[in-house]
Amino acid sequence: MSAMRKSGISMMLAALWLCASALLPAQTFTTLHSFDGTDGRLSNAGLVQATNGNLYGTTYYGGAENSGEIFEITPGGILTTLHSFCAKSDCTDGEYTYATPVQGVDGNFYGTTYLGGSKELGTVFKITPSGTQTTLHTFGGSDGSQPLAGLVQANNGDFYGTTYMGGSEGKGEVFKITASGALTRVHSFCSQSGCTDGENPFAGLIQGIDGNLYGTTFGGGTAKGFGTVFKITPSGTLTTLHSFCTQSVCPDGQFPQTGLLQATNGSLYGTTVSGGAYGDGTIFKLTTSGKITTLYNVCSQSGCPDGNYLIAGLIQATDGNLYG
Repeated sequence: MSAMRKSGISMMLAALWLCASALLPAQTFTTLHSFDGTDGRLSNAGLVQATNGNLYGTTYYGGAENSGEIFEITPGGILTTLHSFCAKSDCTDGEYTYATPVQGVDGNFYGTTYLGGSKELGTVFKITPSGTQTTLHTFGGSDGSQPLAGLVQANNGDFYGTTYMGGSEGKGEVFKITASGALTRVHSFCSQSGCTDGENPFAGLIQGIDGNLYGTTFGGGTAKGFGTVFKITPSGTLTTLHSFCTQSVCPDGQFPQTGLLQATNGSLYGTTVSGGAYGDGTIFKLTTSGKITTLYNVCSQSGCPDGNYLIAGLIQATDGNLYG
């Protein structure tokens, strides 16, 4: 088993309610499963509901080799371990994953591991619903390394993702990979002078209704190196839509750690870990042409009952409001 590298990444969840204040009826909370280590430990990522109705997820630690696992759990709470990482010699099947797997149109699941593989720099994997795991790609550095985020399947059938490190400049990469494992480098961050195109993406990508891909970088940009929002075509033409902290006190936020949401109105929504009026993060709206609006400054209420440090992203509910 390879030695774990400390990433210094806090994966705690921030709680924030964005819809208008209202009293909610009492809710029933049910614990479906408590991990005991043998079946996984430290589940950093969320879940995905597959077409069969069951939920699939990953753990960072635990499993047979204590290097994380992929699991299936029914809505009734029956958990099945599909694969324990580092089960193969020298962890060539990967180890330690932060990301939620995505179900492809072929019914299989696709995802990334932060480390492991033959170069110990992370992998892209495929796993069937019954648990047959295949390593599609092992990162080697020049093509990216240490992917933190999961994948998105674009409408061309290929999967797109980001790596936190690696690429031609060592500052992260956007890559494309086919379901059979053919990987193409789409963009290496910090390839522009001064890293104006961003560096070190934590989050994955979304495909907009215009067919382009959108994402964030944790650092870099034209301002003070506090992160960017970018657009990239499936063929690799990157446009920086916004660089954070363009003013002295960073009213627009800094360090976007999460990905984006495209709402039904066509605008992009996201969060920053810090910056804003109170230094504890922001929630922002951005048009696809790059016009940013700060919607909310976190910790604007006395004692921060509205939360701070937004580590997790947003979803849009059927009522049209955003939740996080």
